[in-house]
Order: sequence, then structure tokens, then C-alpha cells
Amino acid sequence: MIERYDYLELWQKLAADKAMVLMTGPRQAGKTTLSQQIQKRFKNSLYSNWDIIEHKRKITQNPTFFQEINRVDDSIPLVIFDEIHKYKNWKNYLKGLYDEFADEYKFLVTGSGRLDVFRKGGDSLAGRYFMFHLFPFTLSELTKKKDMVIPKKSVDWLNGVVPGNGNEKESASTWEILFNVGGFPEPFLKGSADFYNLWTQSYIQQVIREEVRNFSDVKNIDTIELLYSILPSKVGSPFSINSVAQNLRVSFDSVKTWLSLLEKVFMVFKVPPWTAKIPRAILKEKKWYLYNYAEIPDKGIRFENMVAIELNRLISYWNELGAGRFSLHYIRDKDKLEVDFLVAEKNQPLLLIEVKASQETPSRNLYHFQQIFNVPALQLVNKEGIYKKIKNRSNYIYIVSAHRWLSAF
Repeated sequence: MIERYDYLELWQKLAADKAMVLMTGPRQAGKTTLSQQIQKRFKNSLYSNWDIIEHKRKITQNPTFFQEINRVDDSIPLVIFDEIHKYKNWKNYLKGLYDEFADEYKFLVTGSGRLDVFRKGGDSLAGRYFMFHLFPFTLSELTKKKDMVIPKKSVDWLNGVVPGNGNEKESASTWEILFNVGGFPEPFLKGSADFYNLWTQSYIQQVIREEVRNFSDVKNIDTIELLYSILPSKVGSPFSINSVAQNLRVSFDSVKTWLSLLEKVFMVFKVPPWTAKIPRAILKEKKWYLYNYAEIPDKGIRFENMVAIELNRLISYWNELGAGRFSLHYIRDKDKLEVDFLVAEKNQPLLLIEVKASQETPSRNLYHFQQIFNVPALQLVNKEGIYKKIKNRSNYIYIVSAHRWLSAF
């Protein structure tokens, strides 16, 4: 069992300020395992899973059943509710528990997309909880350094660009496993391509046919599966809903709705365009990426998706720590000048990142947009032992092995 130290630290920070913490994220990302790791930090605790009939009976027949636990001392107990969002009255139930027991217990609530969706729509639980998102394993999590600096200044983004951080062999090995089988714990720990192939077939069907149905009475499950099957070929490019709708012979609104459903169940995530200071910028088309990126056959596109999920995870983690309001974007104008990623904080550009599988010369687009934004620029390559520093007027473009830079955070 790999300790999820980043998330244990995040839980500790959030739970210090709120009696109730909600954990959400992709199916099989390790939410139950992390709950068990958190539970070990409490002398008094109770785990309840709505999918277990006996636990379900206790919740419905005796809503405050957790008061009956046999305590070893007088410290505050932890009560874990796993999959409680499947209970029809779960929001009012948790609200009642919080209002009555917030000073006496800590509550950890875990589940899938429904936890995230109700928050965005407003709810009676507002103000009673903090929420965080658990991602599959990423390189930055697995190789985390204790003295990690959350980058607020330009110089902070350059951590890890220079060789010799003493961690390169480990990060290169871990990166290769992630590249081949992805970051979901079960296939990652197995490290077998054959096992991954079996796992991913089952995973896709389970999530689409079970999780998607939890959101709405969808009758076109087969077509949603077909939509998902074409997404690996669309990763990294601005996504035209019109074009896909025509290919699938369905309406624009259907594809838009289905993409939203796939996002809600954490099968995909989007990166919006950045438009400020860019004449003729693309305004609407988003880029979509997969959480289960190892199924992407094109190695260059898979590499870009890996970088996307690493950045998305870091930004989500920093925001949920309260360290800032970071956001991830891409740049593209109508002349097709594009940079893969722009990281911003409070709507101010901080960093440009271009992703090239093997190209060791700077992208001309990176030159162009660095001169506009005057921020650090990196070109990440999927090759070992790369470090180049190229002058661009008053700035530099750094060409770096991706795993070395990402492992610095």
C-alpha cells in the first residue's frame, strides 16, 4: 500500500477547520484506501459503506448509530461515510449530523461525481464542509519532496529544470510505468500491460453503464460509449462538438450533454482557452483529456495527456490547500499559433509549457507567446537527460526532460 502523503496532509489541513470533509474523484482512484489511511490516525473511528446492506440498515434505522462505538479514550472519533451519495436523502442526513455533532466528531464523506455536482449547484450543506479531489497516481505525488515550494514567483517554476537533483533515476522509472499503464492504483501497482488491458475494458464499461446512469435516465449508453471511444484520437486538439455530432449522427446538444456526463464521472477533464492579450484568440473550443490516458495509442498524444493530468492535479491540490487560485489553460489563435498549456494564478499568466515528444529545439510559438506574456517558458520532452537554456530577448526558454521537472513538485 502506497501512502498518499499529499492527501493525508490535505485532509489534516481541511479537517482542522471543518468537522466535515468530502472526498471525491474518479472511480478506483483509491478513495477507500485513503480513507483507511486517514482512519489509522484516529484512536476512535467507524467506517460505514452504503453498498454494504448491514451498514445501510443502520443508517436508515438508527441515523446516529455511530454514537454506539466502543471508544478507547476520550479523543474525537472519525466517522467515514463511503458511497453515502447513493442514499436518496443523503444531503439532509449529513446536514443534520453536522448541525448536531460538529463539535464532537470528524466526518469524512467519500464518493464519486455526485458529491462535486451538488456543490456547484448550491445546497443546504453549504458552509458546512470542505471538499478535495483525489486523483490517480501522478509523478509529482509519487516523487514528492518534503521541501516542495508552491510556485508563486517566476523562479519557483524553474525548480527541477537543472539536472542533478538526485531523484532522476526514480522519477524516470516511475514515469515509464505511468506511461505504460497509467496512474490508477491497481494497474499501476501490477505494472503489467496485459493486466492493464483487461482492467481498462472493464473499467470503461462499469463507469459509463453504472456511474453515468446515476446522473440521469440516459437511454443512449451505447452512443456515449462510442463517443468515449473516439476521444483518444481527439486529445490535445480543440474539440469541435459540431464535427463530432455530425460523425455520430446526433445533435450538438446531445454531444455537449454526454461530454458533461463523462466529465462528472471523472472520465475526462477539460482545459479552456486563454484569451486575454491574444488578438484573434479562439474563444470557445476546449481541449479534452482522459484520466485513463494509457489507452491513448499515439505516444505523442499520450505524453501530452500525461503532462495535462500532472498539471491539473497540482493546480487542484494547491487550490484545495488554500495556496492560491490557480488555473490551467491553452493558447490558440485563428492563425493556428498555439502553446499547449498556460498556468495562471488569479487570472495572471505565470508559466507557458509546450509539450514535444522528442523535439529539442524551441517551438516558434513558444518564442512568440513568451514575448507577449513575459513569463517563464518550458518545453517538456519525453527524453532522458535533456536540459537546454535558449535565450529569447530578456527571457529564456528551458527545454527539459518532463519527468525531471514534474518530479520537482
